[in-house]
Amino acid sequence: MYRAIIHLVVCCFITHAHAAMPKSQLWLAQEGENGFSVQPLTDKDAYHNQPLITEKGVYYTKEVMADGQSQTDLFLYRFDDKSHTNLTNTPESEYSPTIFPHKKGISTIVVEQSGEQRLWFYPEDKSQPPSRIFEHIKPVGYHAWGGNEDVILFILGEPHSLQFTNLSGHLPKVVAKDIGRSLAYNANRDIYSFTYSVNGQQWFATYSSSTGGVKKHFRLPSSVRDYTWFDGSNLAYAIDNKIFIRNIDAPKSVKLWRNLQDYCDTDITRLSYYDGVLAFVCER
Repeated sequence: MYRAIIHLVVCCFITHAHAAMPKSQLWLAQEGENGFSVQPLTDKDAYHNQPLITEKGVYYTKEVMADGQSQTDLFLYRFDDKSHTNLTNTPESEYSPTIFPHKKGISTIVVEQSGEQRLWFYPEDKSQPPSRIFEHIKPVGYHAWGGNEDVILFILGEPHSLQFTNLSGHLPKVVAKDIGRSLAYNANRDIYSFTYSVNGQQWFATYSSSTGGVKKHFRLPSSVRDYTWFDGSNLAYAIDNKIFIRNIDAPKSVKLWRNLQDYCDTDITRLSYYDGVLAFVCER
């Protein structure tokens, strides 16, 4: 059973939303002894997005209405009883649920009452209050935890930048600029992955915190903004409604994994993979 990759694709955040958000639907695709199966995880009547699949289930972001306005809460779909649980249920909007590796709970981007976007921790123990992880680091869009107490952050700006720090709260190091929204950590190789624009073209790249170096691996198709690691060497991304696999050690070889047009007749965007199960978003 594959557990070596900690995949933390943090996805699109939206600042204070007062109108309905774009509709999207979550699906699960699974390879098993009885073949390949695909099933919807949510309805398609609202924003269901930013999946993170784990052994327990699928964490995701969902649009909810409060006082006639649109906001987002974090939900968990549990594999064992097929239930959907609202994990936050707050007046603020939360995005990009991610497993917090140092305590039981999740880390998330919170749009605070002031409009600032910071990284927060929501404990699994509901008797404990949520808390900011960093007071001084803002505005945060996405994040991915690595080894030790390290984390990479998507910091909003002109241009957006990838920054590296740890829980000690040291001043973040700027790793790259003009980056994309999809961040991940590959535990097998002890590297972070991200995308960024070079001369108008999107590249898939990695960052090693041990060496401090950034490596460009290959150019991405122009429509690709998100990806997920399948294992230590292979990653997957979607073009339209087809999923392709690419090996970072042999990037010229691109293989079709699955054509999912029978389930999603528009575009597949966000992806999250764990142990033979793929969670994906179909835009509506």
